Amino acid sequence: MSTRPSSTPSASAAPAPFPVVAVVGLGTMGAGIAETTARSGREVIGIEADAASAAAARRRIEDATAHAVERGRITDEERRGLLDRITVTSVLASAARADLVIEEIPEDLEQKRRLFAELDRLCPPETVLATGTTALSVTRIAAATQRPERVLGLHFFNPAPVMKLVEVVGTVLTQRQSIEAASEFTRQLGKSPVTAGDRAGFIVNGLLFGYLNQAAAMYEARYAGREDIDAAMRLGCGLPMGPLALLDLIGIDTARTVLEAMYQQSGDRLHSPAPILGQLTAAGLTGRKAGRGFYRYAAAGSSQVVPDEGPVDSAGAGEAGTAAAAARTAPRTREVGAVGVCGSGTMASGIAEVFAKAGYPVTLVARSQEKAERAKAAIAKSLGRMVAKGRLSEEDRDAALARIAPTDVLADLEPTDLVVEAVAEQLDVKRELFTSLDKVCKPGAILATTTSSLPVVECATATGRPQDVVGLHFFNPAPAMKLVEVVSTVLTAEDVTETAVELCRKLRKHPVRCGDRAGFIVNALLFPYLNDAVRMIQEHYASVDDVDTAMRLGCGYPMGPFDLLDVVGLDVSLAIERVLHREFREPGLAPAPLLEHLVAAGCLGRKTGRGFRDHARR
Repeated sequence: MSTRPSSTPSASAAPAPFPVVAVVGLGTMGAGIAETTARSGREVIGIEADAASAAAARRRIEDATAHAVERGRITDEERRGLLDRITVTSVLASAARADLVIEEIPEDLEQKRRLFAELDRLCPPETVLATGTTALSVTRIAAATQRPERVLGLHFFNPAPVMKLVEVVGTVLTQRQSIEAASEFTRQLGKSPVTAGDRAGFIVNGLLFGYLNQAAAMYEARYAGREDIDAAMRLGCGLPMGPLALLDLIGIDTARTVLEAMYQQSGDRLHSPAPILGQLTAAGLTGRKAGRGFYRYAAAGSSQVVPDEGPVDSAGAGEAGTAAAAARTAPRTREVGAVGVCGSGTMASGIAEVFAKAGYPVTLVARSQEKAERAKAAIAKSLGRMVAKGRLSEEDRDAALARIAPTDVLADLEPTDLVVEAVAEQLDVKRELFTSLDKVCKPGAILATTTSSLPVVECATATGRPQDVVGLHFFNPAPAMKLVEVVSTVLTAEDVTETAVELCRKLRKHPVRCGDRAGFIVNALLFPYLNDAVRMIQEHYASVDDVDTAMRLGCGYPMGPFDLLDVVGLDVSLAIERVLHREFREPGLAPAPLLEHLVAAGCLGRKTGRGFRDHARR
């Protein structure tokens, strides 16, 4: 059967490669690939281990396509035609009729090698054999055959009928024609192929799993809670899921397998699976599929998170237990009425706007009265845009502006209960300011820094009241971004931290707690991922466009790493990566030489017109 698909533009522009496709292994992924391939008009031979498994797989495909009809993705007539094109059998020799065989059996190297050796014996020499492995060596699988030039990887993403990305993986022996035919095949399925070489994790998992591993290690070290880690990455980076929830979805055992393969190849300690992944796997707590992983779920396979069932607290009985519980639910806080903001840049004016809109009187201090007035004018423009969009009334705009008092006199901060520093990201500048604030602010006033990478404790020790100093890391633009990292040092008083958390909630922000170490939560997880992406193209493994496409389509990220680097600024990114490397001393955190070279050449991203892309030509 050689029906040419008519659902995609590329089908009319190029002949349809692989008119008959066999899929070996019809689990969730294999069944999805079979369904997607049949939708393109191709004949599909689905192969399972035995008759019972084949019957179950057929029912799985029928149920999935019925669900697609219910959701309006295909018509009932299209479903019938699709099912007519799929044959499910337990006879492996049926693959001999296929032009392309896609393997989707469990991630076991020897099992895959045995299968490919048998397929090599059964199939004609021109048949292309593809493995769906996510982590194993395609080269070692190909070596089990007499046709390594016609063996490649086709890494679909789950769920295959929905996800647009396919990684087409070639080895050093794979013929270019086979890679091109496989890429065209995926385009005719309505997918977006990216080509990659044969190394553990390919593009997406090669970048994703290092990040997930570091998040697991961060949680294991009790640096931050699981909900705070996940919320930080969702709200701070716009990711569709937090890393620990994603590990539960992928399967903690699967993640550990991928990381082991990556570590064996790279030797990078950042790829060595965090011990907690092995512990959870050994305990059978492998994520959603088991009903418990980093989170607890209503049932095995459920997505509904339910509260943990912890042991009863030792103080959980009698009056003492009641008092302790009350203390935990209603922690002591300080009263915050008037607020001060130091600085006149984008972040300072944004933070002042947030407080003023929330009803707090704000003293905005800049180096000169002119700069302070200019910052207030910027706030007026921002509020004006909100009025124009119908998000704020004129009365509320005028009231917010009336609450902001611009000044260049630091002593005007004396009556404030909280002062937020948002000046240049230079430690000596911040320490000098904190020394001055210590002199002018009243006893008990909270002093906060918005630093994104400097040690908060260094600001605190510039004062005689380090217990009153906390980090409040707002994200840019402060009026729009919901996340605030609340950073406590070893000297920060508990009531100061609790006041900062409660204050963020009053500002309608989402606070996450963390300790005082380089990068806090978001930057400590984000920038090593960006650095890995730079190394990937530095080593000519993949192109800038393919990496960005892979992370957007494969992970649902709002931006690819290179688009994001150009927006953030390569100089800013390099500075943060240097801070992370200096603090943690991990060789894998050393900034990629390519990033250093681009910064040295003045290619800083969008702000200079050129970074990883030439923005001047766009």
